[in-house]
Amino acid sequence: MTEPRLHPMRVTVITRTPHTAPGDIFVAPYAAGRMVGQTGSLIVDNAGDPVWFRPLASAKLQNADFRVQTYHDPHTGKAQRVLTWWQGSIAIPPTYTNLPIGGAEPGGCYYIVDSHYRLIRTVFARHGFNPDEHEFTLTRAGTVLFVASKAVPMDLTPYGGPKDGAILDAEVQEVDLRTGRLVFSWDMLDHVDPADSETPASDATKSGGVWDAFHMNSIDERGGELLVSARNMWAVYKISKSSGRILWQLGGKRSDFTFGTNAEFFWQHDARFRAGNRISMFDDGCCNLTGGRPEQQSHGLILSLDLRRHRADAVRTYYHKRGLYSPSEGNMQALPNGNEFVGWGQNPYYSEYTGAGNSQGHGTVNLVYDARLAGFNFSYRILRNTWIGTPHYPPRAAARSSAGQRVVYASWNGSTQTRAWQVLAGRHADELSVVVRRYARVGFETGIPTNSRGPYFQVRALDGRGKVLGTSKVVKLRRADFLP
Repeated sequence: MTEPRLHPMRVTVITRTPHTAPGDIFVAPYAAGRMVGQTGSLIVDNAGDPVWFRPLASAKLQNADFRVQTYHDPHTGKAQRVLTWWQGSIAIPPTYTNLPIGGAEPGGCYYIVDSHYRLIRTVFARHGFNPDEHEFTLTRAGTVLFVASKAVPMDLTPYGGPKDGAILDAEVQEVDLRTGRLVFSWDMLDHVDPADSETPASDATKSGGVWDAFHMNSIDERGGELLVSARNMWAVYKISKSSGRILWQLGGKRSDFTFGTNAEFFWQHDARFRAGNRISMFDDGCCNLTGGRPEQQSHGLILSLDLRRHRADAVRTYYHKRGLYSPSEGNMQALPNGNEFVGWGQNPYYSEYTGAGNSQGHGTVNLVYDARLAGFNFSYRILRNTWIGTPHYPPRAAARSSAGQRVVYASWNGSTQTRAWQVLAGRHADELSVVVRRYARVGFETGIPTNSRGPYFQVRALDGRGKVLGTSKVVKLRRADFLP
């Protein structure tokens, strides 16, 4: 009624308990096949109802890594909470076959948006690389770290690929938001041997001759060191920013660590520093393994690293109750209350667990929340964040007659503080009075019955204390909707 251009997918909440962390859910839905609803950036609440939706004009466009971050203004030094995301096109056959599946097509960028949903900055990659959907992280230093990628022409015959091929290179880039200058870069091709890839170079024949040997998919920073995940190497690297040297490699063909029970991972995503010598990740564990290794169920994983003995042990695991196998994508997020949040990548689920986690075959243990996206939609990452949105645009209203009664519809896309609605009505647009003093907000759009004849109506958004937050334009019933 009030937002006819918005068609967000439906989210089905399967499990919901009072033990979740505070905050809403941040999703950037798209699909490899038929999309249900529109692609874009979507915030939903614990009931699965939309809070804010920014649709994209075409299903060929996608958003990724949609989340809340802290932006340190490079000019004033002041910090503010913002929304960030990547926007562009991802190589998904049959639309795009010029790059390996999941590669970022040229023309993408990153957006930083304030709490009023106004654009602050647009960020691009440097020296010939393309902005990549896998990571975009604001830092306290007023810079931004992100993954950039580009196809580098190369003779791939030494690796079993085509002579006139290319390798999809990946680079960590750090840009100063005040000057726009590139202040740090680390190129994977300069430091890692593509011969160690778990993806055969012969796959390049399916993607325009481009071999996705590395597939860098996350960056984390702590104390001047980076934690970088490369999916197709089955490896996570700790890197010194000052020297560019790889301090250690975890996993893959040149691992510096041995693994304890349930500690090995394959095709992983979202490697993050944790307290002490622990790291977390989403272990996809499937679905095109080579070398005769068995597939394993996808799951969240926390590892403890013994740096003296060079051994990695699993200290926490987080499995879905359905036993999922995710071919790609996924994330694992530490929440402020000690819970863990898992986005299941190319499976349409997201879940929350208490910190103790569970084990394979016991996916309901410590599960406090579980939900499913519509159809075969999925999201590269799904996160829980706290967010206060105060839109710069007004609420929307519509008025209709239904079953012999007039109903006024009210919504305010992105308002997180609206708790109730007030309705005004009158015979003339400039002579309105309150006819419904307070009506509790229900979902994204609230239908409010009224006996007022109108035909002019207006709504006001109220916060929890009854303060007016915003006022819609005056709307009029269509003549066909008038009641006698």
